[in-house]
Amino acid sequence: MAEQKLVDPVSRYPKPPFKKQSQPWPGLAGKMEPRPDHGETSYKGSGRLAGRKALITGGDSGMGRAAAIAYAREGADVAINYLAEEEPDAQEVIALIQKEGRTGLAISGDLREEAFCGKLVEQAAQGLGGLDIIVNNAARQQTRASILDVSSEDFDATMKTNIYAPFWIIKAALPYLKPGSCIIGTTSEQAYDPSADLYDYAQTKAATMNYVKSLAKQLASKGIRVNGVAPGPIWTPLQVSGGATMEKLEKFGGMTPLGRPGQPVELASIYVQLAATDASYATGQVYGAAGGSGQP
Repeated sequence: MAEQKLVDPVSRYPKPPFKKQSQPWPGLAGKMEPRPDHGETSYKGSGRLAGRKALITGGDSGMGRAAAIAYAREGADVAINYLAEEEPDAQEVIALIQKEGRTGLAISGDLREEAFCGKLVEQAAQGLGGLDIIVNNAARQQTRASILDVSSEDFDATMKTNIYAPFWIIKAALPYLKPGSCIIGTTSEQAYDPSADLYDYAQTKAATMNYVKSLAKQLASKGIRVNGVAPGPIWTPLQVSGGATMEKLEKFGGMTPLGRPGQPVELASIYVQLAATDASYATGQVYGAAGGSGQP
């Protein structure tokens, strides 16, 4: 077995200041500077999820993309959901999944529509020949200095994407999930230490943390585990497509003890661990990676 060299987490990835940059929502990872690392070349699998079948929302970029790449390299077949505007990112992910010899399904559509969420689950289950991992990762984040700047349309779009969609997807997926299956939600440090300018987004992340703990108790007797991942500041398109002010973007992640934002790949192993059979006693848990800030 090859020896693992020590890597200094402080200097492993780029630190602020970052270049000012803006994209229309929802943004593309492929157009960010620097490009995020989702594990395209760095993640090595070891067969931990061989034969598993996963559906990942927001699988085109960010933590969803990192999870999709890692799952494929661990032996799973993967369906990803994304918006039509994110097609270039999504096709890169599908190519990486297929390169591992796994089935990769790209299913575009708007999670704010209940009918589509049901259709998404059905298409994923049919295309993969079943489902046993559900990762509710897609999210909408828009910075607003004041609650007075949050329109009802804004608020509704964030709630539909971050809260309603997982509710609809889980309901549609449960008939497919056998004992040993798992559900993973992406929450955030915002659930524990919310920013002043993310009033609506932060609420949804606290709600995600809560549904993970509630649903874990409800589904335990069925042998279905439910857990969450709570990232700290992570370099994803959420930040450059309205999720952060330009001032915050330039300094993004600099306030953490490690002095930099995390890269999506740095959470990939958490998504793998929570899906793996050897984590069979972990349910109702929230695993964090926040660069030393202590949450959760």
